[in-house]
Amino acid sequence: MDQSGGRRRFLKSVGVLGAAGPAGAIAQHQAHGAAKGEKYMFLSAAEVAFLDAALARLIPADQLGPGAKEAGVTYFIDQQLFGGFGTMAKMYRQGPHGEGTPQQGYQSPLTPQEVYRAAIGEINAACTKQYGRAFEKLATAQQDEVLRALDEGKFPLEAVPARFFFNLLLDNTIEGFFSDPIYGGNRDKIGWKLVGFPGVAAVYTQHVEKYGVPYDALPISIVDILENKATLDETGHPKHVLLVRKD
Repeated sequence: MDQSGGRRRFLKSVGVLGAAGPAGAIAQHQAHGAAKGEKYMFLSAAEVAFLDAALARLIPADQLGPGAKEAGVTYFIDQQLFGGFGTMAKMYRQGPHGEGTPQQGYQSPLTPQEVYRAAIGEINAACTKQYGRAFEKLATAQQDEVLRALDEGKFPLEAVPARFFFNLLLDNTIEGFFSDPIYGGNRDKIGWKLVGFPGVAAVYTQHVEKYGVPYDALPISIVDILENKATLDETGHPKHVLLVRKD
């Protein structure tokens, strides 16, 4: 894995990302990663601990602000796995299941629920065997070593290819960090504030000819509108509150 600063600079460089729309016994518990009132519906306590630790390395907190763990991305992933995404409810599931290309999308006979459950269990077992403790208890350098091995396809997993799981985890991490908070992640609009994304589209006609002028506004989410925390204009679009830049 790259150093923390490099990862965060990459996130700053991606600019505005669109809001993501997005087995076994259901584990309903209040884990330390969830905000008050949020109940995990699929992930077990051990799986939550793994994801909290992994996300803290993929998008770490630093001088630019909180990271994926603080943004509630673990809870976002739990909610997606519990829903239609986790069971591939609207996806084609028949074979063949070759490695495929990036353009061919999801290529696995396992559902995302099954991928996460199997991969996390195997990774923790391997970490315990090699280091004497589960992934979340490893030193950050060791966690980076494990994640790098997964990314390079060099970590031995039986149920699912290591790189396939890493790419799924990374994609879901980015989605949860930048999606509208209504989906469970991007808590306090952390991701949007990092890249300067204003959230729900407003009316921009008065800004069209203001070339080269940054549009700095307090981000507004779908949740803000549903909870009447945002003021709407006569067209139903939110009125953004512009921020004053400090030069």
